[in-house]
Amino acid sequence: MFSKLELLIAWRYLRSRRKEGFISITAIFSFIGIMIGVATLIIVMAVMNGFRHELVSRIIGINSHLTVYSKSNSINDYQNIIANIDNLESVKYANAIIEKQVMISASKINQGALVKAIKYQDLITKDLIINNIIIGDASSLNNKNNVIIGVNIAKSLNLNIGDQFKIISADINETILGSIPRIKTYKVGAIFESGMYEYDSSTIFMNFNMAQIHFKYKDNISAIEIFLEDLSKINDVKNNISQLLFNNNLYINDWQETNASFIDALKVERTAMFLILTLIILVAAFNVISSMIMLVNDKKKNIALLRTIGMSKSEIMRIFLICGSSIGFIGTFIGLIIGTLFASNINDIKIWLETATNTTLFDPTIYFLSNLPAKLSLQDTLFITAMSLIISFVATIYPAYKASKERPADILRYE
Repeated sequence: MFSKLELLIAWRYLRSRRKEGFISITAIFSFIGIMIGVATLIIVMAVMNGFRHELVSRIIGINSHLTVYSKSNSINDYQNIIANIDNLESVKYANAIIEKQVMISASKINQGALVKAIKYQDLITKDLIINNIIIGDASSLNNKNNVIIGVNIAKSLNLNIGDQFKIISADINETILGSIPRIKTYKVGAIFESGMYEYDSSTIFMNFNMAQIHFKYKDNISAIEIFLEDLSKINDVKNNISQLLFNNNLYINDWQETNASFIDALKVERTAMFLILTLIILVAAFNVISSMIMLVNDKKKNIALLRTIGMSKSEIMRIFLICGSSIGFIGTFIGLIIGTLFASNINDIKIWLETATNTTLFDPTIYFLSNLPAKLSLQDTLFITAMSLIISFVATIYPAYKASKERPADILRYE
């Protein structure tokens, strides 16, 4: 496509000379701008993808794909409902659960928490919990007086295995002294660390039968968790379950509806960051245009001489296309390498920076996750690379076209 002569001339034009040194410096800044823009876009998109992946996997790891609730907060005859749901296609399994907001108290410290009462055989299907028990034994849940707590609850209340604390529910007992809240002391049987700050700071797993007594559910439950074989079929399964729930007192939510604020925020932030960071590449592209226009003006005599010895307009245009495009192409590919390497080692870099500056760069209390995630997407990487290459190429068309339209007679008339 390009001849050796065109490549040689373009390379000589890009090399720094004393007279056109400013032009070369402008080209270098354009190259750096494109490189930084591409690298930053790849890193930010990888972090956004990683954040969404980790957030969703942890949400689903603790919560269900679909959840059946009751408007009265009490589901009767749940065994038959679960049996009917289990028979549906694409349903992996369904289990009963009791969820309650409570207050917990130990060592004169009080805080809120969410109790999830579940049977042990259902708990062991939650790999995110079972595989992240840092101390104790999950089977301790079979004991009615034992509970499993998040690691941040243990830290805030200074609890360890075997320690006792109180769970205070909003349900009341009527006594001769009046109405008092239901309070019972439980023992820590195990501590888990899911890696998601919100759950580690508030979630308590309780024995299912004990919760029915404590929260006055008797033969009822508060919700039914449903897990699917294929998450892509969630809408079809949701419609099928809705047809089963002929009782108007019941309704069904999927994990996206339950966590809509997280998902929507991530979508908006991802789109906004992409658009903002793309401006870096666009600004660099305008620098390419300006530097190429200056180069064309500086090389008018050379263009006239090349035309007089027989070089065509298209050859002149290709020379300056090579000049401008090479800045964008090289900047894009170096930015691609830097962005990929940075995103692949972002946690190690974060730890090094935190150690060097003695600060917390990624606070789990704000970002919900304990580690800074990054997940490189081939589709995003190819799109960013292609976009940068196209912008760089388009930015050189006008200067190259302007160079090809220069008339040798007009340039050499006064020489």
